[in-house]
Amino acid sequence: MSAVAERVRTSLQVSLGIYEKALRWTGDWDALFADARAAGFSFIDLSVDETPERRARLDWSAETRQQVRDAAARQGIQLGGLCLSVHRGVGPGSADPAVRAEADRIFARGIDLCQDLGIPVLQVAGYYAYYEPADPGQRERYVESLRTAIPRAARAGVLLGIENVDGNDVTSISRGMNIVREIDSPWLQMYPDVGNIAEQQLDELEELRAGKGHMLAIHLKDVRVGEPRRVPMGQGIADFPKAFAELARQGWSGRMMLEMWNDDAPDSVERCVEARRIVEGWLDDASFEIVTDTPER
Repeated sequence: MSAVAERVRTSLQVSLGIYEKALRWTGDWDALFADARAAGFSFIDLSVDETPERRARLDWSAETRQQVRDAAARQGIQLGGLCLSVHRGVGPGSADPAVRAEADRIFARGIDLCQDLGIPVLQVAGYYAYYEPADPGQRERYVESLRTAIPRAARAGVLLGIENVDGNDVTSISRGMNIVREIDSPWLQMYPDVGNIAEQQLDELEELRAGKGHMLAIHLKDVRVGEPRRVPMGQGIADFPKAFAELARQGWSGRMMLEMWNDDAPDSVERCVEARRIVEGWLDDASFEIVTDTPER
């Protein structure tokens, strides 16, 4: 490799992480974090979703929060992000004031949870009010909820990253960037999902270019049209080589998180290893260096 090529490569550095639902959950945090590390990942993104069990994490005691943080440190895995997908069910853009008030509370509790766990990025789902009929005020109410959350996030030192999603709301990086520019805060950026770009049948180049300079981290998942989840890596329509080539052209470095759902699979670690190897091949072709970061113990 020439000296110039080597300099280009070392300037394009990424660390790879995994979504907690990609690994089998046994109720043991040490086991979960050990599996993530054994599968070759540097960090894990946790979830607060619509299920009562994960939603209850917002109200964890200080002792429980410290126990989770300690388990991650023991197993040498970073806590990279928190996916606040419970907002799919409790829409910030809801027409119901009571629902909006609860969505605001969820934002506040999610930011506090990130702060206590040492998580730097809170992923904001791009759903206005997923289960309600569309109305002209949904986007405005969603944006107002974000505005309300930002001062708390800034005080906590937690970055908010909007994910482009399936459905009909923030379905592209371009739409998300319209909100980022409208609010105009350094604490609100994008956490793009390459798979959702493909599922919406949008152009990876155009969308990633729209997010240039504002992408905190990148989601990696494979999809098919109408199937935004549970498609094995490399068996869908997401054009990762094209996406990685564009990110390389931008000089992008940062965290990439593999989003998978193997939480009920006894061979979940093996599935994650295989997906990681596939992604590593694409990244190598695009001249990215994969850096394995281990937190100090």
